[in-house]
Amino acid sequence: MSAQTVNASQAHESMFEAVLARLDVAAKIMNLSEEVAQVLRNPQKQVKVSLPVMMDVGKIQIFEGYRTIHSTHLGPSKGGIRYAMDVNADEVMALAAWMSFKCAVANLPYGGAKGGIKCDPRAMSVGELERLSRAYAASMKDIFGVNRDIPAPDMGTSGREMAWILDEYNKITGEDNPGVITGKPLAIGGSLGRDAATGRGVMVNTLAALKKMNLKPSEVTAVVQGFGNVGSHAARLLSEQGIKIVGIGDHTASFYSEKGIDITAVHEYVIKNNRVLKGFTGATEIAADQLLISKCDVLVPAALQNVITEENAPKIQAKLIVEGANGPTTPDADPILHDKKIICVPDILANSGGVTVSYFEWVQNKAGYYWTEDEVNAKHDIKMEIAFEHVWNNATRFKTGMRIAAYITALQKIEQAVTLKGAY
Repeated sequence: MSAQTVNASQAHESMFEAVLARLDVAAKIMNLSEEVAQVLRNPQKQVKVSLPVMMDVGKIQIFEGYRTIHSTHLGPSKGGIRYAMDVNADEVMALAAWMSFKCAVANLPYGGAKGGIKCDPRAMSVGELERLSRAYAASMKDIFGVNRDIPAPDMGTSGREMAWILDEYNKITGEDNPGVITGKPLAIGGSLGRDAATGRGVMVNTLAALKKMNLKPSEVTAVVQGFGNVGSHAARLLSEQGIKIVGIGDHTASFYSEKGIDITAVHEYVIKNNRVLKGFTGATEIAADQLLISKCDVLVPAALQNVITEENAPKIQAKLIVEGANGPTTPDADPILHDKKIICVPDILANSGGVTVSYFEWVQNKAGYYWTEDEVNAKHDIKMEIAFEHVWNNATRFKTGMRIAAYITALQKIEQAVTLKGAY
């Protein structure tokens, strides 16, 4: 295996194996101690629970719930809770590990965790979702804690679910501590700037990379795949920086226009159209599998994992990929992108804006003092710019791509903590 890329012929049966593949490459390049590598290859704690929920039809349904703590070497664990039908132990384990590395890259005093419930939130009523969320909170009362494990929203969840979970946790524990969960509504201790933070991080990393590439934003085109929280804010913020958005897409439809797409008009449309793009008339509709390989300078995959593969990677025309989603590029695609000299700002750097502002929310909750949105955004941008420089410098130092350099950056910090504190 090359020291700079993951072998394209190597098969990965799970998301967690994909994480370990990148970890192994980075560990070899930086000469990470085998003891520390073994610690990080194994999550500290895995919890699976059964959640009985009374459904609206009057029958009880059992849901599977998960929470994995990957690492607490840098501080309490941090990570979202997702509601989706494909939630499983392997996915949660992989996402928890990514959170460990993401927090380390962003230089946050956190370890990594992730949680989820196997369910279809779109098929459930508000009452069913509330009962499910409260059941999950009750099952995790000994796991969560403001200085132990701090959850946040993820795919399929929002501030609404976080409010239910916080309320149930506080009722059960007898506490009144808003910092036990982040991504909350503003009225109960949320932070200004949190909603757009992940998309903002994508924007800051894009501008930082373009500067290194000597490209002016006003002369650059971009395609954004995914128009949920991350993709919609990323498209808006990139457009505000003068970048022409030529392609957008979500799970219902994809669109392309060489002349550029009016992102303000798109936002107005999706608000009126049940938050989906289907039916938008401001650009030409294209096949979903054509969006990622459309002509553009910047490609932002901000939807699901494993969408850039060894099959479509050779056809990608972008000069720069900025990963808004978690795990959008498979290990088998990495060497292809590397050979095409496409710079890829990896997920553990590019989308760390969300956890960065979650950290700010936690700090504000602890202090009982809240910042303005401009203050939050300014602090966020500084942290993102510093993180980008660290990763870029490691890419140059170790002569590797940005993805492996991000892992090296994270491992350098975690290795110090493990060595100083001890593995146990």
